[in-house]
Amino acid sequence: MTQSARFRMPPFGVQVFVGMGVGLVLGFVARSSGSPALADALRIVGDLFVQLLKALVIPLVFTAIVASIAALRDLNNAARLVAGTFVWFAISALIAVSIGLVLGTVLQPGVHAGVSAAAAARPDTAGSWLDFLRGLVPVNILGLEASTSLKDGAATTKLSFNVLQLIVAAVAIGVAAVRVGAAGEPFLAFNASALAIFRRILRWVVRLTPIGTGALLGSAVVRYGWQSLSALGTFAIAVYIGLALVLFVVYPLLMVANGISPRRFFAAAWPAIQLGFVSRSSIATLPVTEEVVEQRLGVPRSYAAFAVPFAATTKMDGCAAIYPAIAALFVAQYYGIPLHATDYLLIVMVSVLGSAATAGLTGALVMLTLTLSTLGLPLEGAGLLLAIDPILDMGRTAINVAGQALMPTIVAKRQGLLGELREDVAVAA
Repeated sequence: MTQSARFRMPPFGVQVFVGMGVGLVLGFVARSSGSPALADALRIVGDLFVQLLKALVIPLVFTAIVASIAALRDLNNAARLVAGTFVWFAISALIAVSIGLVLGTVLQPGVHAGVSAAAAARPDTAGSWLDFLRGLVPVNILGLEASTSLKDGAATTKLSFNVLQLIVAAVAIGVAAVRVGAAGEPFLAFNASALAIFRRILRWVVRLTPIGTGALLGSAVVRYGWQSLSALGTFAIAVYIGLALVLFVVYPLLMVANGISPRRFFAAAWPAIQLGFVSRSSIATLPVTEEVVEQRLGVPRSYAAFAVPFAATTKMDGCAAIYPAIAALFVAQYYGIPLHATDYLLIVMVSVLGSAATAGLTGALVMLTLTLSTLGLPLEGAGLLLAIDPILDMGRTAINVAGQALMPTIVAKRQGLLGELREDVAVAA
């Protein structure tokens, strides 16, 4: 037996599952023992992993979209691809919000809530339809924004970016580079080289997924536990039933209707879905989702490089459809405010269109406050649900990521562009 065979690593998926198991055990140990050192270690390792992924988002999204614009020159059906993307985004969102409305009406989580009204508080951030227009106009070429806050007399400055603005800027630069002809070719060549470099760095970071997912899952156990689920149990159950129906019923039906194998899709897309669950961030998961869609699901890079980043900011069946629908009914039921047919239609409209209006912001909270304000419901009702929001956010983000991988796959399949599904290809290979 050779030395390389003796120390061969197990498959990447097995490594991730082992990391998750170890993370859960360490989380329960840290929570039961009250060990601050172990809890801090899990939190720091998890945060560093997500931070590494987020650091790659800006260069990857920018270079990938510019490259996709250049590649679309060779596709005769670019307009149909873009139109199909919007149509399937709307179809899946309509189905998801309908499921949320049915579950909220049948289970009545607001009637059975055990949370005190003292927990109601108006959130600091609220959604607005004007956010859509603001998000379309880049503040600068990379959509970077700086904010300064005071806490305990100390000023803290944070740098963030609006992904929708980044996409708009990248599309404009890519189109301009193509239109100027030969003068733009050196820039497009440099962009292609930069994209290859950042993808290589991504593979290195993704190799840390077993460690990162274990730390993130363990940290979630330590920080949140499951005690707070008792007061809002019916609401949490309604949300997770809705998420499960979309992931395991609606999505497979859409796959079968379009000639895609559900088993092979989930086998291929599972690394991205899993990372979305533990990281609770579609943006942090974006590089992995893009790798999965291209390398495992067979979507051409020229289309995936546009569709996946755009989906990561606007395609949120968990945060923008199921959750706000059930949460809005919860708030109305809790305060005893009757809703009529027109109110239900408004919830559907906000869910189908609102995710684009709040792109680049904190999806679930902004979507909820946008829905409440549209219906004229008390914004303070959002504060009732914050106690278990991190627990719900895991499932919401997993559904978001699954939809962000599935919709481009369906569009590519319908346009005859889908290659072979390769569930055996490691994402970080």
